[in-house]
Amino acid sequence: MRYYLRGNTLFIRGNFRSVSTGAGGGIGTVSTLLNHAVEPGEDLHEPLRELSVITTGEGLPGDFFGLLTTVRMQHLCILQYDFVTVFISAGIHKGSPGTINIIVCSSQGMSDAALAGAIITATEAKSEALIKRSHTACGTPSDAAIVASEGPVVHQCAGALTEVGTRIHAAVLFGVPEALQRYEGVVTREAPSYFIYSRYGGDHWAEWLPKACPYYPCHFEGQRCEFCYCPFYPCGDESLGQWVRSASRNGPVWNCAGCTLLHQPGTADYLIQNPEASLRELKMRQREKQNEA
Repeated sequence: MRYYLRGNTLFIRGNFRSVSTGAGGGIGTVSTLLNHAVEPGEDLHEPLRELSVITTGEGLPGDFFGLLTTVRMQHLCILQYDFVTVFISAGIHKGSPGTINIIVCSSQGMSDAALAGAIITATEAKSEALIKRSHTACGTPSDAAIVASEGPVVHQCAGALTEVGTRIHAAVLFGVPEALQRYEGVVTREAPSYFIYSRYGGDHWAEWLPKACPYYPCHFEGQRCEFCYCPFYPCGDESLGQWVRSASRNGPVWNCAGCTLLHQPGTADYLIQNPEASLRELKMRQREKQNEA
C-alpha cells in the first residue's frame, strides 16, 4: 500500500480486496481508494462521475472505491496500529449533519466476511467515540466507510475482539475525536496528522510531529523526515537493514535504523513527486548521484 495527497484528495494505491459504502461502492478488487474534499455547498448530482474525473486526471485506472467530504485534507488523521492503517476525516457542522469518512487498510488479507464485519467494527467504534464526546447522534446521514486488505487471507472475521478488529476499533475510537478536534480548530495542524500505536513506555497512541521530534537529527544535519515511517517497511533489503530477534514480538523484526535512503533530500523530493516509485528505482537514483559526486 502507498498513499499520498494531491491537493484535497487522498489517494491510496495497492491491490485491494475491498468493501465500500460510498458512491459506486460494493465489494470487489480495486487498485485505488480515495477520499476527496469538495467545496462546502457544492451540489454533486453525480458523485461517482466526480470521483472518476479525479482518478482519470491522476492517470489512474477506473477500478476504484471513493468517498466524498467537505473536510479539508489538512485535517485528515492517519493512524497505524501494526498491520492496520486507518484514515479518518471528520466534520460535524452546526445546523447540518456533516460527514465522517473512515478508510481502513490491512496489510494482512481478510475474507469478504471479515471485510464486511470490519465495517460494523469501525462503525461501533465511531459511535462510541461520538457518545463519549456527548454527541446526541452516533453518526451522520452521509457517513461512509471503506475497508480494504492486501495479500493472502489471514483473517476470517473482524469483530471487535479479533486480532484485526481490536486494532480497527482502537484506531477509530482514538482517531475520530482527534479528527474532529482538527476540524473544529481545537488542534491546529498544517498537514495531515500521523499517529502510531507505540508500546514503548506502555501501550499508547503517539503523534509523530517532525518539527518537534526530540531525536532530530537522528542521522545527519539537513536530513528530510517526511518518510520517517518508511512506506517500504519492512523492505527486507539486506543492504539497508537486517532481521533481528524481538522478545516482545515473539519473532524477528526488521531493523533498518541505519538506513538513510529516504532521509536524503533528493530522494525524498523524488518520492514526493513520484509516490509509486519502487525501492529499486530510488536506490539506482541514489547511486547515480553518488557517482556524479
